[in-house]
Amino acid sequence: MGRNKYSDSEIQGIAKLLRLKNCANRAKQKEIRHKLRIEYEFNISDFNVPGRAFGEQELYDTIHRGAIRILDDQTIADMKAKRARDREREEAARMQDAVEAGEQTDWKEAMKQWQDWEASEISKIDK
Repeated sequence: MGRNKYSDSEIQGIAKLLRLKNCANRAKQKEIRHKLRIEYEFNISDFNVPGRAFGEQELYDTIHRGAIRILDDQTIADMKAKRARDREREEAARMQDAVEAGEQTDWKEAMKQWQDWEASEISKIDK
């Protein structure tokens, strides 16, 4: 599931991509849908009626029925920052769980150990 809150400028960007999608070939449509998901966290499947095309008009209809809310740029920026912090925290917790379970190496700790070893070897050479 993607977002349902966007700034006015993001809506304009999404509308432009939807216009391009509707007049593009299949490969280009796939590329545009990917761009919508990655850049805007916008999944057409969250809002469309199954089996029907989703274009610019459907986007505005979705806004009018309240499924998408338009907020100011600062609020959206704050939401994105919070989501990034949450993702980072979740990833760190997943990594810690994997390290504790022995499924993965803590690469930061391994790098620290390597640097400590390397420094000790260099100091031996200097003596």
